[in-house]
Amino acid sequence: MRDWDKEERAEDHDTDGEELERLATDWDWHVRRAVATNPAASGEILRALMRDRVAWVREAVAASLGADREILDTLSTDGDGFVRAAVALNQKTSPEALAGLSSDETMDFDYSLSKNRYIVLEAVAKNPSSPEEVVRTLSEHAEEGVRAAAVANPSVPKDALSKRKTDLSWSVRRGVARSPASTADILDHLAADRIQDVRAAVASNPNTPASALASLAADRDVEIRTAVASNPNADQKTLAVLSGDWAWKVRERVAKNPATPEELVRKLAGDPDQSVGKAAWGRLAKDPQPSGL
Repeated sequence: MRDWDKEERAEDHDTDGEELERLATDWDWHVRRAVATNPAASGEILRALMRDRVAWVREAVAASLGADREILDTLSTDGDGFVRAAVALNQKTSPEALAGLSSDETMDFDYSLSKNRYIVLEAVAKNPSSPEEVVRTLSEHAEEGVRAAAVANPSVPKDALSKRKTDLSWSVRRGVARSPASTADILDHLAADRIQDVRAAVASNPNTPASALASLAADRDVEIRTAVASNPNADQKTLAVLSGDWAWKVRERVAKNPATPEELVRKLAGDPDQSVGKAAWGRLAKDPQPSGL
């Protein structure tokens, strides 16, 4: 039977080092795993637990930000794929170890998607510490999940993003549309994508140019227009158009947008919808001075 009290102490940040050392040798692997997840666990404790017979304990060590390079290098060759995937996700893992893991084709079945996924490759692809060339190579992988992970990496090269803007997989294109590294020309292209989720991602991206937001302001989907109304890059003409939208939540976001001029906010303060009026009056209370007039 699991000892919940021990597990609670094992994961408590205030548990002293001596007790954590004792708990790290407990017979119950759940307790040892809890120690491994504790940020207060010393490097010595983590080095002992990285050789634990239970993979779930080693996985917790591999995911710990307290794990040093020696630990992560050792676990990068662990016999269990989930442990290696945890190493691949850890931002403290060395570029050399990540490059080595970039050829690890371990798969696991994802029941939510009803398909196999490359768990290690996806982890390497999304890790900001991965070498640029590794991320670029993985952005060309045959499996869409790996490509999507690569374009989600904040360190992804811009040329890789540009190439993937025409990817056959909408989930990859959505990842490009979400990326803070995507340029105006990439986002302009994706603003006309046939998939709603891709256009919604463009509408929410703070890098999207005003011209693309203006076209998305006429989108038939209310969630996309709401995202445009919230985007600080939306110009005054677009915000004026959206202030008359039939959907109250679009008008509410216009009222809350810091780019909306005071004159328009005052107009929305008299909106018949209570939520819109409340948002406008709240904005006026925070910013009583004229903005950009």
